[in-house]
Amino acid sequence: MTRLDSSVSIMARLRAAAGALGPSERRVADVVLAAPGAVVEWSTSELAEAAGTAPATVIRACQSLGFRGFQHLRLELARALPVGDPEESATLQPFADAIDALRHSADAVDAAAIEAAVEAMVRADRVVLVGNGFSGPPLQDAALRLSTLGRRVEAPIDVLGQQFACQSVRPGDVTLALSYSGANAHTLAACRAAHAAGATLVAVTTFAQSPIARLADIVVVTGQANRAHDVDPFLTRLGHLVALHAIHAGLARRSPLTVPGMRDVVADALADDA
Repeated sequence: MTRLDSSVSIMARLRAAAGALGPSERRVADVVLAAPGAVVEWSTSELAEAAGTAPATVIRACQSLGFRGFQHLRLELARALPVGDPEESATLQPFADAIDALRHSADAVDAAAIEAAVEAMVRADRVVLVGNGFSGPPLQDAALRLSTLGRRVEAPIDVLGQQFACQSVRPGDVTLALSYSGANAHTLAACRAAHAAGATLVAVTTFAQSPIARLADIVVVTGQANRAHDVDPFLTRLGHLVALHAIHAGLARRSPLTVPGMRDVVADALADDA
């Protein structure tokens, strides 16, 4: 195992366990996740001060995270952190963060939920995709890719257009909603309309306990990879993207890889050299 693999592994372990901690211990975990290289050089008291808590809480947090104590955590972090040019390591850190995020999502996702979403979409005559903000681009990508399988897919960009589309769905249709928080007001309005119309509601979201998860018939939960208050939840959206890809892959196994003419569309879009 390389140092990059080790670093990703221990950070994934910390991130997965941190969600079960109480508020004070969670602050300790957040500091470690945010600055593992600095924590290696700190004392118990320095970590406690950074987390706004007591040294005894630091020790309890380390034990809750699966370590014997703070010194054990420091040792494992030191073994896992990359060596070499610090500037190069910082430049490539987003790749390690992305690997970490996807491993975290893979642990969180229930394969049975993916299969249930695929089964519902196989039977559906019509699929409507809804979501906005940071969820908009992944939805448009999913709609384009699903259309190559010959699926009847709609993905209105406008939030009112999404609600209008969901007003006209019928039992047997599927509304697939994507939401980071699971509490986006516009997305929830569209989902409530689809639910009232009798369509099957599939939600891809971050949190199992959220309004959209409680409303949906099928919930694909990817877990949170970002810090809780990040404006751009990019790392968590990687899990959303791959969850949508897993649904697409499941449909592809149940459908022809492409419908006639799809390859010609791609070929015709490529310009010949002049």
